[in-house]
Amino acid sequence: MVDKARSVIVLCLGDKVLRDVAKEPTAASMWSKLKYLYMTQSLAHRQFLKQQLYSFKMVESKAIMEQLTEFNNILDDMENIEVHLEDEDKVIILLCVLPRS
Repeated sequence: MVDKARSVIVLCLGDKVLRDVAKEPTAASMWSKLKYLYMTQSLAHRQFLKQQLYSFKMVESKAIMEQLTEFNNILDDMENIEVHLEDEDKVIILLCVLPRS
């Protein structure tokens, strides 16, 4: 079962990320390393995500669903490192980034 779990993790990772964790012997150690590398709760990471959110702008030339997915990904990343926003604040930010049309 441990080998299967490790294999599943390996299959889900891109080449760049896989290079960072390929030397880990178990699925648990791979997961810990991934968490350390990509789920850091440092002040710099929190500020980077907030900057991404507050500088996000929708443009008319891109599909609305694609842009909503991008917006939601930023919010999910913030939730993952325990930066919580009220639903009301999310709505206000979303309304502010809509294109004029």
